[in-house]
Amino acid sequence: MACDLLLTISKEKPVLLRREMMIKLVLSLARAQIPVPTSCVLRLMLEKKSLPSLDVLRMVFLHMVKTETGTYLASNILEEICNCFQKLGVNKSAHTELTKPDVMIFNLVLDACVRFGTPLKGQQIMELMPQIGVVADAHTVVIIARIHETNCMRDELKKFKECLDMVPITLVHHYQQFYDCLLSLHFKFNDIDGASSLLLDLCGSKHSQIGQRESPKSCTVSIGSDNMKMGLKLQFLPQQLHKDVVYKLDLQQDLVLYKDGKFVLSNRGLAKLVVGYKKSERINELSKLLVSIENMLSSSEDSSPCSDVIDACIHLGWLMTAHDILEDLESEKYAIREGSYTSLLKAYYDEKMQREAEGLVRQMRRVGLAMNISDSEDRKNLDLKETCQSDLANSIIRMMRDNDKEVSFLVHGYNSSIYFFTKARMMEDARLTYRKMQKTKKQPNASTFFHLIRGYSSLGMYREITVLWGDMKRSMEYQNTVYYRELYEVLVVNFIRGGYFERVMEVIGFMMKNGMFLDKLCYKSEFLKIHRDLYRNLSVDDAKDEAQTKRLEQVKAFRKFVGIC
Repeated sequence: MACDLLLTISKEKPVLLRREMMIKLVLSLARAQIPVPTSCVLRLMLEKKSLPSLDVLRMVFLHMVKTETGTYLASNILEEICNCFQKLGVNKSAHTELTKPDVMIFNLVLDACVRFGTPLKGQQIMELMPQIGVVADAHTVVIIARIHETNCMRDELKKFKECLDMVPITLVHHYQQFYDCLLSLHFKFNDIDGASSLLLDLCGSKHSQIGQRESPKSCTVSIGSDNMKMGLKLQFLPQQLHKDVVYKLDLQQDLVLYKDGKFVLSNRGLAKLVVGYKKSERINELSKLLVSIENMLSSSEDSSPCSDVIDACIHLGWLMTAHDILEDLESEKYAIREGSYTSLLKAYYDEKMQREAEGLVRQMRRVGLAMNISDSEDRKNLDLKETCQSDLANSIIRMMRDNDKEVSFLVHGYNSSIYFFTKARMMEDARLTYRKMQKTKKQPNASTFFHLIRGYSSLGMYREITVLWGDMKRSMEYQNTVYYRELYEVLVVNFIRGGYFERVMEVIGFMMKNGMFLDKLCYKSEFLKIHRDLYRNLSVDDAKDEAQTKRLEQVKAFRKFVGIC
């Protein structure tokens, strides 16, 4: 194979390798959807500080991220390129043949991280942009919103809102997914007030500034703490949309839609709202909000969204809740659909709630719905038509089931604090937050461990990561779950750096058992940077004790696994 021949030549006669030949080969391999050999050639070119031109590099990444394996490799290679730029630092002359990735390459990789379910890696890639001075665009922001929503990083996503609220009205539709993700996070954090405030903004209340103020050409958001002098700052251009983009993020319209020039709350979004307010026993506030955002709820002239909510409550058997909303809407002078009254009345009779039925009849007469139902025969002849919106009722039922399965909002809060502390390099505070989480019996998740591992790694505290691996195994056993692949890969890389090869092989074995892709070249490169000659000429017979014998065996097993002679 051409790739194998190239690697052989690079070892034996590197002078024969011509840049033009390598460019043609890497592009051909990428187009043929052979990601592993593609990564081999690209890494070889990076090693020689002679990457392809920006146009060719874009094409290579474009083809690599079409597959899951290619996405794993592309994200690792992008990280390696960025690390190379950082190491070169101020030495501008060293950058001559090293092509700097642009926003399009970052968007391709970030988009693939969303598509193939690697949000933690996406977070890691996003943080590389300010480190090498790449400015994000409008596409990047939407992709980042999806990543933050999956990782439940509400505080980080909220930082974009002030700037995005000021984009021109012609661009508001582009950020529909941003607002969808932010609303989803408010619900995940059990923040019904935050969700309500956002909806009031989106429906065009008098307090809304969306599309109303002059938009800045460039904005900057901090990553982690706003007060960190040395923290990362991501610059983005909220109005920059490339017309010739070669990627398209899957359109997510879960809670908030954009139709006919306005935001519309979906049935699923309305269901979350109803469940949230009912759970917190704030029905009166729900009623007022429904009236305030009616324009956002109504999708047709025949629709009566507030009445739909009443009917859904009746369908679910929440008769007193339905009656409370009905009374609240009357006090707000809202015209309620007649069918909602009759549906509730029928439900009262079905449940033999005579007293409540009589009260509702008096109420109906007050609003001009004249009825004489004193005679039982007349009651039978009433046209009590089913008007309840079964779609909304079914959405509410699904939402309540989903809520039982969702991670506690307290876990998201703990993770946000841990992330903040790790970015500020306040690892003792991060550790104490983690311990508090354990004491309160809140099970950590993938994000918890990922933030802690990266925090410890940034300070070279590899021993602490071995302790976390023990916690991870107990957590996986307790929850009967397997975390994201990128979490195990970051463990492998850090255990290699720390020289914990028994742990390296243990995690690799776990990944193989669970069918996870292993980027052997990445692990090999990490090993050679730090442990190139470790136990290279030492045999088992030369070991001084049992501990060294075991370590030597683990190192040799790793060398064999990644192909180091």
